[in-house]
Amino acid sequence: MLVLLAGIFVVHIATVIMLFVSTIANVWMVNSSSFGTISSGLWLMCNKTCTQLPVSSRDEASLKAVQAFMILSIIFSVVALILFIIQLFTLEKGKRFYMTGAVMLVCWMCILIAVSIYTARFTGKRLYFTNPHHGYCFILAWICFCFSFIIGILYLVLRKK
Repeated sequence: MLVLLAGIFVVHIATVIMLFVSTIANVWMVNSSSFGTISSGLWLMCNKTCTQLPVSSRDEASLKAVQAFMILSIIFSVVALILFIIQLFTLEKGKRFYMTGAVMLVCWMCILIAVSIYTARFTGKRLYFTNPHHGYCFILAWICFCFSFIIGILYLVLRKK
């Protein structure tokens, strides 16, 4: 049981780190062209230098929603990690980690909303991109989506022994 708890804890920390990286770095969409590699993220568009992300007024609300939900997912994931540590030392034997699991599933839902909006609104629709493909931040966000769901379910099922 201790090995399982340690494994979940390590995967949870890895998920938090990957959420930070996928939100902060600007490599959600990448375009390789004769001008060089251009990447765009949630905040900036980078070639050799980074500039403000050009977004049409029609897509601005969608981008703000993606940014907000990714930040919320980081907050909920960190809160779940802290709550797990607190429950690990204060929870009675035989009880389940319901609160930690619920907060982690809220994190999962925030990631789902953010990545789904980005996929629907911005995939392949960037200005100056002729041959776009997804960058590592987009892929990390989907990996965090899977990990947070698995961790949330494990927290709900797991009992303290």
